[in-house]
Amino acid sequence: MASTEIDFYELLEVERDADGKTIKSAYRKLAMRFHPDKNPGCDESEGKFKAISQAYECLKDPQKRAAYDRFGHAAFEQGGMGGGGGGGPQGDFGDIFESIFGSAFGGGGRSQARRGADLRFDMEITLDDAFHGKKTEIEIEISQTCDPCSGSGAEPGTGTRSCTTCAGHGKVRSQQGFFMVERTCPTCHGRGEVIESPCRACRGEGRVDLPEKLEVNIPPGVDSGTRIRLGGKGEAGPHGSPPGDLYIFLHVSAHNVFEREGTTLVTRVPITFTTAALGGQIEIPGMDGERIAIEIPSGIQSGRQLRKRGVGMPVLQGRGRGDLVIEISVETPSKLTARQKELLRELQETETGEECPQSMGFFDRIKTAWSDITE
Repeated sequence: MASTEIDFYELLEVERDADGKTIKSAYRKLAMRFHPDKNPGCDESEGKFKAISQAYECLKDPQKRAAYDRFGHAAFEQGGMGGGGGGGPQGDFGDIFESIFGSAFGGGGRSQARRGADLRFDMEITLDDAFHGKKTEIEIEISQTCDPCSGSGAEPGTGTRSCTTCAGHGKVRSQQGFFMVERTCPTCHGRGEVIESPCRACRGEGRVDLPEKLEVNIPPGVDSGTRIRLGGKGEAGPHGSPPGDLYIFLHVSAHNVFEREGTTLVTRVPITFTTAALGGQIEIPGMDGERIAIEIPSGIQSGRQLRKRGVGMPVLQGRGRGDLVIEISVETPSKLTARQKELLRELQETETGEECPQSMGFFDRIKTAWSDITE
């Protein structure tokens, strides 16, 4: 089953090489902004607060951060970031740290089978797809378990034997001065056994590259950078060990009407000079196909923003929708008939200057400045 996860560094709005002080400062700033007490009844803010708190709990701990940098969210899927129970990409937390920092964090004996590598697939979707969500199918070539040998890497009818180099332990020791150094066996690569007759189909790897079609469920409200995980759909592990995961990174293409800022949609709407002066009503199409009526107050200026609540993008894995912001642009007539020009001249003759206080105020300041210069 697919799950949607956002990168911890993106959540805290910091670079991947940010130091602890920068991460802490970014967390405090965002926590104050999205705290439920400051946004009562807002499910989006509550969800955001929980997400940034989870990200900070991971990145403030050097060991957890090192595990996350290497394995992503998969490092904590089964046991949680607070510990208690195993879980991580290789069985338990000790295995994660062993793979990062060396065997000092792990136990002795034969090395455990390592899961297959995680894979990345970049997918471009439209803003309409992000609004409605959709199910789609992708085809990707994935390293899969070899059928003839069932992932063992051994030719059918044959088996494995204990490695003579390490006597089946998977590790070898050597004396260096006063120290005993333990390393992974170079012959069996830590498995403790070797294949007598490698499978001809996979050449002893236990896996082969094959195309596979996968169904991807894209939930409403996703944004660029949203990551969808397909568990167990990554590269097959060597010699029958568990497969990795497939991560699908979404990229939302530009829309010809709307720009997106989180759950807020922004569009710039030109209106006529007369509509700006007298006011009126305009209609624009929403992302759901509904026509949205916008009331234009008389005397509106270019750059003014009008907000329509609850008609923006859906909240990812939450309830409700964001807002629609309409930025007004007043268009000056460029092609006028003789009659229209005549009417505008009549209007101009009746102007006192009070109709446009900004213009009058500006020219008053110009006159004052000019008087100061000529005195």
